[in-house]
Amino acid sequence: MALRNIVEEGDPVLRKECKEVKEITPRTLQLLDDLAETMRDANGVGLAAPQVGILRRIAVVEVDDELYELINPEIVLTEGDQYDDEGCLSVPGKAGKVHRPEYVEVNCLNRFGEEVTYEADGLLARAFCHEIDHLDGVLYIDKADNIRYLDEEE
Repeated sequence: MALRNIVEEGDPVLRKECKEVKEITPRTLQLLDDLAETMRDANGVGLAAPQVGILRRIAVVEVDDELYELINPEIVLTEGDQYDDEGCLSVPGKAGKVHRPEYVEVNCLNRFGEEVTYEADGLLARAFCHEIDHLDGVLYIDKADNIRYLDEEE
């Protein structure tokens, strides 16, 4: 595993739509491992491939010590609404309130190429939506209200 550099707001790679993963290769597995290590090192909840400069539909999310590896994720069902603060490793030092579904179902492939469906609510649902937005070139600041700069305690 290796730490990757996280690209920040203003880098055009963050605004591009990612390509579908057609085959899971050793490079795919290495990227999943690197994303998890980089996310943890940066104290994040999720990290998507474009955030490290790779335009592939791959992301990781970790909530309550459970790691979710998402390859070609697609949100297939949403319910409810939550409105809460979000931040982003690619938009350091800022936060803003974003409307997200309270519940989502996400279909994707896991690292073994198996189709899986994740059901999520609360923070996990928010994180899935946030990372999948990255795969479509969308940043949370595009949807956020009340964007503010964080102080050192936040």
